[in-house]
Order: sequence, then structure tokens, then C-alpha cells
Amino acid sequence: MAEVEIGRGKRGREAYAFDDVAIVPSRRTRDPEEVSTHWQIDAYRFDTPLIAAPMDSVMSPATAIALGRAGGLGVLDLEGLWTRYEDPEPLLEEIAGLEEGKALTRLQDIYSQPVREDLIAQRLSEIRNAGVTVAGSLSPQRVKRHYQAVIDGGVDLFVIRGTTVSAEHVSGQAEPLNLKQFIYELDVPVLVGGCATYQAALHLMRTGAAGVLVGFGGGAAHTTRSVLGVTVPMATAVADVAAARRDYLDESGGRYVHVVADGSIRQSGDIAKAIACGADAVMVGSPLARAMEAPGRGWHWGSESHHPSLPRGERMWVGTVAPLEQILHGPSFVADGAMNLIGALQRAMSTTGYTELKEFQRVEVTILR
Repeated sequence: MAEVEIGRGKRGREAYAFDDVAIVPSRRTRDPEEVSTHWQIDAYRFDTPLIAAPMDSVMSPATAIALGRAGGLGVLDLEGLWTRYEDPEPLLEEIAGLEEGKALTRLQDIYSQPVREDLIAQRLSEIRNAGVTVAGSLSPQRVKRHYQAVIDGGVDLFVIRGTTVSAEHVSGQAEPLNLKQFIYELDVPVLVGGCATYQAALHLMRTGAAGVLVGFGGGAAHTTRSVLGVTVPMATAVADVAAARRDYLDESGGRYVHVVADGSIRQSGDIAKAIACGADAVMVGSPLARAMEAPGRGWHWGSESHHPSLPRGERMWVGTVAPLEQILHGPSFVADGAMNLIGALQRAMSTTGYTELKEFQRVEVTILR
């Protein structure tokens, strides 16, 4: 991709967000009923390519179970409220009622409670006993400390998720996580990210990760762009990482690494665009935070919002629109893409003549000027 001149001493690539691209209809159409939205990672098959972000405003053990039964995958934040407190419901109620000016300080105080490994095992066991796929997430900084409790708790899929995760973290203060060795020694598939470039994704794929999360700083509740000046236009990032997946497939002799778009997924159209740009699945937060069952009670926040020294997120109001099942599968009574997310994806695929997600990755897209 050609670079543009920012000034005489700096050049940069032109890149595109989901809002900058559109899916182009083709010569063939299909019936929506003939479209399949299933995807499979390792031995785990899902009816929908939708993963819930590990955020306390989105996922509790109960909502992870509900999403699993609805065909998706719920990822529990294993350093969130559910692994710090026996009963976090009163705290979730309190967070929902906080005054605007006091929310950040109180969040930092609430999340200062240490993570308990017995609660990690307990929460994962609750999900497993419901008969759905069990997934939990830790930040890169806490993996070495708590991963054994996660494995002992019976996780099926393990997510290492941070603002940005590299295959080679350099530290002069502590021994960094050897991601390749760590993944090799685990018996479960690992999804790792975020990343946003071809080279970073290729390095993560070489660690043995089963999937790569694409994006950072682009979530609805993030302020990473204004605090750190770091963000990435997601359409370009997903396409770049999809190219890394293609090249790694050749390099490895046929090992397929899944690409998961994680960020800037606000409406159903963003899901379709993410897959059109090359994603296998999407990780979403705010669309599911609007569910009646969501723990945030209409409020949405991520782990960046309660960082003890440099918060890069905020508690934001997203409202409550419908039950989880209706947000996923409809029927919708709004025309803004907030409901029937999977039905909209099926309609986008059928309108362009595709019946499988991997085929839909080849759909033509155009740039909106």
C-alpha cells in the first residue's frame, strides 16, 4: 500500500476503518436460509462466529452460559470481579449507580482486591457444568501467575488478551513470558492478541497460537487513542493479518491460524465487514453489553478503565435494548444494526451470493470517499 507524506520528515500508510469500506453485491444471490455462519477452531464448533469480549460489563458465568447455548462463545475475564469477590452482584449494582465524576476512582478501588485462584476454578466449573465450551482470559502480565489455576479449572479455550501483545516482549525488570514455550506446553488452544500489523501477527502465529486477536484501542469504552495516541483502522488491520495467515499457511505447510477481529464492532454491519476483510470471527463487547442479561446493567467498561496508574477507558452508557437471544437472532424492532446480529450477517452473505464464511472472505469491497 502506498505511503502518503504527512510532512517533509514523516510518511505513513493510508489505512481504513470499517466505516471507510462497504461490501459490494455480486451477480449471484442466495436465500438467507441456505447460509451457514458456523465456524470451528480446533475441536470446537460454533453456530455463530461471535465471541463475547472478556469484560465484566458483558460476561458473567451466567451470560457466558447463555451465549454458549445461543451458538456463540463467552469468554470470562479471569481477573475481573467474578474472580475477586464471592458475590460481585452488589458491586455491579453499585457501579451502575455511580455518579459520573466518581466512577473512575471507585472502579480503581473495587478492582484493587486481589484475584483468587479458588474463584477462578469455581467460575470455570460453573460454566463447564452447564455443558458449553469454557473460555477464560488473562492479561499477559498475569498469565504466569494464574495460568495453572485456569488449566486446573478445566478451560477449553484460553485467551491471552491485552492492549497489544507481542511474541517478543523485552523487559529489563522481570523475566518476560516466553509465549512460544508457554503455548507449546499447554494442552488447550490459545487465542492471543491484540495485534494490528502483518509482521506482529506473523510472529504470533509462529508461537503456535490457534487464533490471533486483531486490534487495540478501538473499543467503544477505550480511550487508548486519546491517552496513548495509539489506535488502528480495523479494516486495514484485519486485511493485513489475514495476509499473514495466508503466508503462514504456506510457511507452516498447512497450519491454519484463525483471525478474530477485536475492536470497533458496534453494529451488525461491522461484523459482516470484518469477515469480508478476512476475519474468521469477531470479538464484541458493547453490542452484547446492551442485553437485558448483561452484568453491566446498561453500562459498559473494560479492564483499561480501572488501571491503577494510567486508565485508558471509561464507564459509558450503552443502554439496554433487548434480551441476548433477540440481539443475536432477532427479530429486530430497530433499524440501526443493534439487534439480530447473526440474521444481518446471513442477509449480507446471501445478498452477495455466499453460503460459507470462508467463501465470504473473498467478497469484493469498495472504499467510501
